[in-house]
Amino acid sequence: MARLLDIENLTVSFPTPRGRAEVVKGISFTLGRERLGIVGESGSGKSMTGRSILKLIRPPGRVTADRMTFDGIDLTTQSERDMRDIRGARISMVMQDPKFSLNPVMTVGEQIAEALVTHKKLPRREIDERVIAMLEAVRIDDPARVAGLYPHEVSGGMGQRVMIAMMLIPEPDLLIADEPTSALDVSVQAQVLDIIDDLVRDKGMGLILISHDLNLVSRYCDRILVMNAGTIVEECAAGQLENATHPYTRGLLAAMPTIDEAREELPVLDRTLWAGT
Repeated sequence: MARLLDIENLTVSFPTPRGRAEVVKGISFTLGRERLGIVGESGSGKSMTGRSILKLIRPPGRVTADRMTFDGIDLTTQSERDMRDIRGARISMVMQDPKFSLNPVMTVGEQIAEALVTHKKLPRREIDERVIAMLEAVRIDDPARVAGLYPHEVSGGMGQRVMIAMMLIPEPDLLIADEPTSALDVSVQAQVLDIIDDLVRDKGMGLILISHDLNLVSRYCDRILVMNAGTIVEECAAGQLENATHPYTRGLLAAMPTIDEAREELPVLDRTLWAGT
């Protein structure tokens, strides 16, 4: 499989009174036009990894890498102006909560159109038609009406679909979805993920799905990276997650409740099992 993304020895650090603290510690991985899941607890470095690919870590944060290439482009040497041409057009990122990502004073249609206008010069009529078509693609009923609404007038699930529409309308090669269902009801989560999955498959894109939900990632991804304390502790095929061997991954799996849960208490991670790994 041709490599779309190639990362070697990626480190992200921030200053503290005791010196720089590394939140991502020299990780390496590759991605083709496939679905890659990154899982781990809060604070494991998942989101920092996704943001660093788009160079969204601002000073005093520092990002270093021996290699970070996207489709042959060396991201480490790209200026901020160069990255503006890549963000959205080539790599898009769906953030966790639409309430904090959508502009409250712009209509849904205006915001989706802005993502397209920024990267492509098209007649206004064609832009409007593509906005409506994109809203239909993310399964929003009466898209013409919704396009005229403001973010506070749509539900959380619909807002997340609008975010997906914004990120996918420029037809990027890579989508980074950072906890895209964390703010949604369980009944809506599967619908949103099915939409992402269908669009990624149809367009032949690469996907990085960042989540703390191992079951969810194993269902929608081809490969899984397990992160702990800024490092990748295990990599496996999604279908083989239940056979993972690292103590941290085994601990995460054991701590997940099931529908027919009979245990009085869920087990607590024993971090001494992988100390120093």
